[in-house]
Amino acid sequence: MTQGGRFVRQGAAIATVALVAALGALAAGCASSGVAAQQRELDAQLRARGFAPGQVIIPFQLDDEMKRWVHAAVPDHGRPEAKLHNLLEALVDKAGLQLEYESDRTATAQEVFASRRANCLAFANLFLGMAREIGVPVYFVDVRDLQSFAREGDLVIVSGHVTAAYGPPEGRLLLDFTLGQTVKYRQVSAISDLRAIAMYYSNLGARLLRENQVEKARAWLETAVRVDPELPGAWVNLGVARRRGGDLTGAELAYRRALEADPATLSAYQNLAALLRRQGKDSEAAELLALTDRKDNRNPFSYLDLGDLALRHGRTQEAGRFYHRALRLSREDPEPYAALGLLALAGGHPQDARRWLRKARQQTGPPGVHLAELEAQLAHPAAGEGAR
Repeated sequence: MTQGGRFVRQGAAIATVALVAALGALAAGCASSGVAAQQRELDAQLRARGFAPGQVIIPFQLDDEMKRWVHAAVPDHGRPEAKLHNLLEALVDKAGLQLEYESDRTATAQEVFASRRANCLAFANLFLGMAREIGVPVYFVDVRDLQSFAREGDLVIVSGHVTAAYGPPEGRLLLDFTLGQTVKYRQVSAISDLRAIAMYYSNLGARLLRENQVEKARAWLETAVRVDPELPGAWVNLGVARRRGGDLTGAELAYRRALEADPATLSAYQNLAALLRRQGKDSEAAELLALTDRKDNRNPFSYLDLGDLALRHGRTQEAGRFYHRALRLSREDPEPYAALGLLALAGGHPQDARRWLRKARQQTGPPGVHLAELEAQLAHPAAGEGAR
């Protein structure tokens, strides 16, 4: 479907195109000199991290055709807000590029311009590059309100929302380019161009991991953490790549580095705990997982892991609490239902287990290890109706 881009006022609950007079007083600046100065600064920052000129892809960089297009599509005169709205219309309307939203389409601005498809980060790359070309000082922001979780095999996919913004924090305009409804954003923070570049590399590395291209993924992720050593998600992804490649020591170092960058990175705790369990360090793993039992934790899979750990050690009431919390967070995923079925089996209640199995099979999410184990145990009740 075609995605209608919108501007939202930070803190507003609905989309709006109204403009605040105070924002209009911000100077747009000279396009060519401003972009050139930003590029020189970015080149210097990358050189300081050991990269040669041209070694790192700048995902928001425009080519000559794109520069000509944006200058033809958006009048050079006018207030910055008007330019931004004109640019947005030119990008998403049927009379313009008619860009479409594609959730897994991490791409450079040039790739988006050619394909007409983008996810939020890719669209932000294109929009920011073009906005700066016409003299509007747009910057990247990370919107943490829209974080979501999914599981694919042994991977838990944590998705966030990155977009472009203009203006000071108390009245900034946020570009909204998702398939979800506009919500009241509360957790918005500006991020640097370097971080946006690192996110691009990290996203592509994660996609390669999902495609089981481990060595290629690792190369992209090693670059991501060099560009921004304080990006915790890139360290987590790198840890997964190293673990899949057999480098358990390197994986552990990456997970711990993620926690140094941000102690609130729940996926780092979860991955590190899984690695420690694999090495027979159950006690330390349990301590780590216990740290994820927080009210603001919205990751259902961390609660599944906590429940599994409790059940393995015979703490059935505790396991039930964790499984029910996972269920409240992810009602369309079969895994919490299946986990509760396994808990019922462990307590000697096969009829309840079968009821949970029916519910699990009715869900729309992808099946996982808990569902497979529950089906196997119910198919062989003599082996299955006991403690796990």
